[in-house]
Amino acid sequence: MTKKYHERIKNLREDHDLTQTEVAQYLHIAQTTYSQYELGKRSIPVDYIIALCKFYHVNMDTMLRYDVRTVLQEYF
Repeated sequence: MTKKYHERIKNLREDHDLTQTEVAQYLHIAQTTYSQYELGKRSIPVDYIIALCKFYHVNMDTMLRYDVRTVLQEYF
């Protein structure tokens, strides 16, 4: 199953051997805020998603790809 974007940003961070603090500093936000994005407790603003795509050199499709079945289960 395809991962949700909050799981994807965590995996990208870990794949690059970065801490939450390092990524949060890049985004100019608190580490606790970034942690909530990774945990899916807070929606990440689009401008931060774009910044992370540039930071990790991935496109938006890669960052936001999702499984339609999962979305349908969550909302219906």
